[in-house]
Amino acid sequence: MDEVKKEASSKLKISEDVIITVAKLAALDVRGVAALSGEVSKMSKLRGNGPIKVSMMGDVAAIDISIKVKGGVRAPAVAEEVQTAVKENVQNMTGVAVARVNVIVAGAVFDEPKENENDKA
Repeated sequence: MDEVKKEASSKLKISEDVIITVAKLAALDVRGVAALSGEVSKMSKLRGNGPIKVSMMGDVAAIDISIKVKGGVRAPAVAEEVQTAVKENVQNMTGVAVARVNVIVAGAVFDEPKENENDKA
């Protein structure tokens, strides 16, 4: 009887929505990331066309995340930082092992130049 209770209590299922939320927050916290390349919504999750996709292989997750970087930063360095941050945060917060994090740099966001009051003539 005790063995059955132990086995039943040791199964914990983490929703893909939780993994997506943790990955989103981790990516947006990285310096140099301007935004995700789309919106994470219920419909994008259902269609599988959002900026974050999670594939579960047993108890291991594979994550694809599409970002936009800020203008003037090195995209490969930012992408590498996003990989590390997403993997560490998902594993630490959910306990789900992450096999890989694929980062797609979908664009760059440049700040609009501010008009100088003196230039108006």
